[in-house]
Amino acid sequence: MNTEKDFSPLTPNIVRALNDKLYEKRKVAALEIEKLVREFVAQNNSTQIRHVIQILASEFALSQHPHSRKGGLIGLAACSIALGKDSGLYLKELIEPVLTCFNDSDSRLRYYACEALYNIVKVARGAVLPHFNLLFDGLSKLAADPDPNVKSGSELLDRLLKDIVTESNTFDLVSFVPLLRERIYSNNQYARQFIISWIHVLESVPDIHLLDYLPEILDGLFQILGDNSKEIRRTCEVVLGEFLKEIKKTPSSVKFAEMANILVIHCQVADETKLTNDLIQLTAMTWMREFIQLAGRVVLPYSSGILTAVLPCLSYDDRKKNTKEAASACNNSLMKLVTPEDDEDTEEERNGSTGSPSAGEGQPKMEGDSNDMLNASQESVGLSNISFFTPTSSDRPHVTLDLDGIVQVLNRHLHDSSTGMMTRIAVLKWLYHLYIKTPRKMFRHTDNLFPILLKTLSDESDEVILKDLEVLAEIASSPAGQTDQASSCDMADNKLVLKVPDGPKTGQQSSTASKAVDSSPSTPSMNSYFYKFMINLLKRFSLDRKLLEYRGAFIIRQLCLLLHAENIFHSMADILLKEEDLKFASTMVQTLNTILLTSAELFQLRNQLKDLHTQESCALFCCLYRSWCHNPVATVSLCFLTQNYKHAYDLIQKFGNLEVTVDFLMEVDKLVQLIESPIFTYLRLQLLDVENNPYLIKALYGLLMLLPQSQAFQLLSHRLKCVPNPELMRTVDESKYMDSKKQAACKRSSHTQVDYDELLQHFDRVQSKHLEVRHQRTARASDHHDRKLM
Repeated sequence: MNTEKDFSPLTPNIVRALNDKLYEKRKVAALEIEKLVREFVAQNNSTQIRHVIQILASEFALSQHPHSRKGGLIGLAACSIALGKDSGLYLKELIEPVLTCFNDSDSRLRYYACEALYNIVKVARGAVLPHFNLLFDGLSKLAADPDPNVKSGSELLDRLLKDIVTESNTFDLVSFVPLLRERIYSNNQYARQFIISWIHVLESVPDIHLLDYLPEILDGLFQILGDNSKEIRRTCEVVLGEFLKEIKKTPSSVKFAEMANILVIHCQVADETKLTNDLIQLTAMTWMREFIQLAGRVVLPYSSGILTAVLPCLSYDDRKKNTKEAASACNNSLMKLVTPEDDEDTEEERNGSTGSPSAGEGQPKMEGDSNDMLNASQESVGLSNISFFTPTSSDRPHVTLDLDGIVQVLNRHLHDSSTGMMTRIAVLKWLYHLYIKTPRKMFRHTDNLFPILLKTLSDESDEVILKDLEVLAEIASSPAGQTDQASSCDMADNKLVLKVPDGPKTGQQSSTASKAVDSSPSTPSMNSYFYKFMINLLKRFSLDRKLLEYRGAFIIRQLCLLLHAENIFHSMADILLKEEDLKFASTMVQTLNTILLTSAELFQLRNQLKDLHTQESCALFCCLYRSWCHNPVATVSLCFLTQNYKHAYDLIQKFGNLEVTVDFLMEVDKLVQLIESPIFTYLRLQLLDVENNPYLIKALYGLLMLLPQSQAFQLLSHRLKCVPNPELMRTVDESKYMDSKKQAACKRSSHTQVDYDELLQHFDRVQSKHLEVRHQRTARASDHHDRKLM
């Protein structure tokens, strides 16, 4: 430094001492400067004060010489001490050169700068708050300083500044938040510690409403929560916990919508191997749970994003039990927010602008052939990860359910083969809930959902299949799914009349939204999707024989509980009547027949078929019979069930013309076992009335003659030996007894109009087709064998 330069009012001795390398001499110079400035203060000479500060800043603190910079720093601190309460008038000139020295490469100089600023702030106290952003910016750099002495000095200054802010009621939070938002994303551990400590302090001050600006810093807080330092994580947990407590106390002032997407992002784990990510996810999920409960329908526009984050967590194991429980609470709370009012069109949808699906999505697809599978193109949907969602109605005061987004998320999870069982169950529960609450809008998506719902029937979990069947049953029975066009296309040619229990006939039902809402899901009313469902279910059984073998009976029995059993059997029989794959038709009839005869769910239907007292029961018998003809033994068992013993005997007489295979004999064996079961108790008791049931006995003897000398043969033979002598059974007046039997027969015949001759002819035609197909199959196998030999 040029010592000859004029530094007045600083004396040459002061200048020389400020440039000295010894701290003690610089300290003496600082005392002289303090004395000089006090004199100027007493004289109210602000010009000279500013001149001294300017010299110390420009000629010393910002000098190229390190000792001069050290002298300038201690000199500025001395000026501040001398000014006392008046230092606030000169803070900008005092602080800026000191903060510049925070960037110096010399750690000792950075320490002296920190010491100087501490003295300046200590004197000025609350007057420094207008310059808080500058001070905070400088301190955030020193917090990560590698030198321990500098770091220690910055901590002293930091505590002083926190005390000042805590005591003040004039802190400018609005101007500070942008700087905080910028610095909160620092990856430096010490900088993060500094940031989180300041947030903790500001959050604890009653007059500083940091909660209003939480959306600005919430993402950064979750970033800090993933820090490797246990201490930083613990402090961040405390801060987030305090914020959440305040949110619960004052939910009306919280900007839930602005923070929803932030929570959605952090509820999704990018790297499950990092333990800190588990903490982030659990904390975010806990916040999400509280947000949904406190904000209510405000979060509905973000529901698709929330489900994207929540659904995978439902399949977590006990290692993430807390996260799983929080996710389950989120899922249940969100589901409760969906109400029937969400099925109403918004004003934009009514005007035909936004929010309505395209023509292809909005209406059920009409296939040329009703036996074709519904378009399954959705099975190829890409499984991209969605982490951020824009609300569909953020610019509208009325909260609108993001139904399209929700369905997209649910559809994607069903298509993803890696989706866990509990997640799949939750997805199906959501679909069922949406079909109950918003049926009219949901049916716009049914054609896209239908293929994957059918595919889900092959799931390994029985519970998943049960929920899937509930959804399919609701689709098939909801009045909102009734379309006259589809109904005529699917049902007119098949002459299928569906029975609606305890309610109006299908044709009388309205498809309006009000009817859909008022209709009870426990009282199914078949719509145009019911027949599609039956067609595609049988198609799936045909393509996946393992599904039919292992789950077929289970699926059909559950459907009989969810829908009307008569409708299920009537429609399936009607469809199987036109089935071209005769082998599958025979197998399917055998399955349906076993279910009909053995399942508790079919008790009412069995009783309906037992006596054929009504025209409806006769029509059902004829419908079933025509399809049951695909399987001769099943046809005989149907006749036994309906007490058509003469017809059963006539059928058995025709068995001599059929190809008796091992499979055929096994079916006869099973029928004999069924005759000995509780289902046919009434049939066995009728063996006591030999005179009025001759054809029953003849039919049973016919079965006996078909069987080889097997266990079933012995069983049936022993039963027939128990048939009593008719002479011994006459214990009443014969004439009166015969009159009562004739009256019962007349009562039955008066209600039945079954043409049994025509049914026998139909049986012959069906069996001829089966014989022809078997011969063709045998011929093809023989040709193939001959070609191999050649």
